Amino acid sequence: MRKTSRIRKTRETGIEAALCLDGCGNSVIDTPVPFFNHMLELFSRHSGFDLEIKATGDIEVDSHHLIEDTGIVLGECFSQCLGDKKGIERYANIQVPMDETLAGSVVDISGRAYLVFRGEIPRERIGNFDTEVVEDFFQAFVNNAKITLHLTLHYGKNSHHIIEAFFKAFAQSLKKAAAVTGDRIPSTKEIL
Repeated sequence: MRKTSRIRKTRETGIEAALCLDGCGNSVIDTPVPFFNHMLELFSRHSGFDLEIKATGDIEVDSHHLIEDTGIVLGECFSQCLGDKKGIERYANIQVPMDETLAGSVVDISGRAYLVFRGEIPRERIGNFDTEVVEDFFQAFVNNAKITLHLTLHYGKNSHHIIEAFFKAFAQSLKKAAAVTGDRIPSTKEIL
């Protein structure tokens, strides 16, 4: 089983996470940001990864630190779960509709951290969730998972639908790219 757990404690946040890539999409999510909980739950369900997250933080300032630090820890867990990456598919390209919205996620589990994020989210907030931190979450994940990720909003109007389509496409692309389909490291370098 490809699974791990991590704890990150700073002056601003406390994040505890457990991730299993070979799970069933079960999740136990506990953060003080309900919309973020919803995104993490659907990430788990649509990736098929089992995920547990307990996060606390200085949300009286705003939710930025908590959401970014969760991305850091989740990225670290993903990288650790993959180990030497032997046999993984490596690449994935997924498009996900959410009513009027269409978003895409293209991933390369390359060992190189790079994010391209294309898309405007119309509303600044959904509940106590600052929508500008969506990109920050993905950047933190990418930096710590050491993957290349392109997230593209093709079109959409509803902020909730846009963010949900991003998270679902991201989940589906990670599921496909992390799938073990062979017995070799998918690189001529023999290392990722």
